[in-house]
Amino acid sequence: MLVVGAVAVAYVVCAVRAESRQGWPLRRTSAFVAGAALVALALSPPFDAFAHDDFSGHAAQHLLIAMVAPLLLVLGMPVTLLLRALPHAAARGLGSLLNTAPVRVLSTPLVALLLSSGGLVLLYFTDLYRWSTESPTVHLLVHVHLVLSGFLFAWVIVGLDPSPHRASVRTRLITLAAAIVVHSAVSQLLYAGLWVRVDEPTRQLQAAGSLMYFGGDIAELLLALVMLLAARPGYRPAGTRVPATARRR
Repeated sequence: MLVVGAVAVAYVVCAVRAESRQGWPLRRTSAFVAGAALVALALSPPFDAFAHDDFSGHAAQHLLIAMVAPLLLVLGMPVTLLLRALPHAAARGLGSLLNTAPVRVLSTPLVALLLSSGGLVLLYFTDLYRWSTESPTVHLLVHVHLVLSGFLFAWVIVGLDPSPHRASVRTRLITLAAAIVVHSAVSQLLYAGLWVRVDEPTRQLQAAGSLMYFGGDIAELLLALVMLLAARPGYRPAGTRVPATARRR
């Protein structure tokens, strides 16, 4: 939670700095702070204890940190903010980093899909879930993966921030559709208790499966809506003007 709070504070500092230079939309800051607050809430000790004691609480936690919060964080356009708020040399360095091979690979829809949906499959169809309930280290690593992979997937699909490899709208829609299929299948298998390696009461599995199914549908629908709005011809979201020194040459 301290890390989440530090990231939120750093964002606000950068937003204030960007506002004093060229302006920065308040709604972007509000979206990012709201996303960070959701992550902090879901990972707070009371919520984490609820998730540990009741698998439906785990499903709610997963939904918040891997799907809902990442969309809000992406709406905050953190990369664009950094390019505007950082000093000249640092902004150039970030622009160069965005064009490195690792970032290019990570920013492809297929990789983002494998990290997010693939992680979901590993969590429930292997012993990873059981390990996460027994080992604090594994528990922490699973949460970190859920947050980061959820953010990466939303960042790649929505496409508001500058990216070295922006896939076409069709490719992103297909990727999102694949994620929906995987998420729906996992949710229904959890509900039915089939093939999953989750040793929890049937009632909790059914409640978790229903929450992940319907809650996931809403989150993915919002993700698709934001992506399609951002993909409109001539559309430029507020805050997209980047210093020339940070643009790709």
